[in-house]
Amino acid sequence: MTRIARSILLTVAFGSSLVACQQEASTAPRRGVTADVTSQGLGGDAVFTTIHFPGSSFTTARDINAQGEIVGRYGGADNHTHGYLRGPDGAFTSIDVPGANLTAAQGINAHHEIVGASRFPGEPGATRHGFLRRADGFTTFDFPGAKFTFPQGINGRGDIVGHYIIAGVTHGFLLHEGSFTTIDFPGASLTVAWRINSRGQIVGGYTDANGDNHVYLLSEGGFTTVALPDDPPAFLETGGINARGDIVGSYCDTKPCTVANVDTHGFLLSEGEFTRIDVPGFFGPVAFSINARGDIIGNYCQDSGCTLPALGFVLSRGGQEQAEEDE
Repeated sequence: MTRIARSILLTVAFGSSLVACQQEASTAPRRGVTADVTSQGLGGDAVFTTIHFPGSSFTTARDINAQGEIVGRYGGADNHTHGYLRGPDGAFTSIDVPGANLTAAQGINAHHEIVGASRFPGEPGATRHGFLRRADGFTTFDFPGAKFTFPQGINGRGDIVGHYIIAGVTHGFLLHEGSFTTIDFPGASLTVAWRINSRGQIVGGYTDANGDNHVYLLSEGGFTTVALPDDPPAFLETGGINARGDIVGSYCDTKPCTVANVDTHGFLLSEGEFTRIDVPGFFGPVAFSINARGDIIGNYCQDSGCTLPALGFVLSRGGQEQAEEDE
């Protein structure tokens, strides 16, 4: 590992908080394919593969790029959380920010740049610092004034999105060319940003004034609530968008919508068609990311309540190549 540069990007657009008039989705998505996705599902060409870092106490899969590289995190024998990179050949490589006792890899782009969060010994448990891993090493960064900065996605241009917490309030952020911009869905009590694609479209989640969770799309400066059939409570941890504008995420049949809820389902929203994603024989699947080829990654529980270790999965979909640059 190269020596870490513990730097804070200080060029901050404090005055440019992204607030636009809320735009309701003009039409609800067509239900399209609503059958459960199995290993033969998603049009009949999807192959289901479990992602399990060897010897880990748990494994989560968080993002996938156009080449099929997957990043996530796992529990090590040292009782610490480590990041990992899984190559298209299935080989795993650990990712650890030098000196950190927690590393969570969250996003990867087509240039193999990886973002995520870290914590260092002696820091409070709620502390997180953002990191960017390039071929020449690691850089850490924090939203100014925040003790919790959590990057989730990076596109091919190097734009980074995520969320930060100040004074107990969670805001989304965009980090573009060294400058931070806050992302707040109008009227929301909580906003998180998950992914940004090569067109600059951002997908994320928010909690409204009634305490209900929703998915949003931020495109060309305007917010749209992503309408799902029957308006179920959304899972806010993470989701994804690819260059084509396909969106994946998760929702629950009942509240609260958490990873331990056995009524959790992943979803794919593509060209107005809604597809529910369930992992055959397991519980609470959540969909975290989709790449330009249409491959989807996420997590599932091995038992109700997630008392056994969670595992990652990838639904690989051949024949979905994109001509556009991957996000």
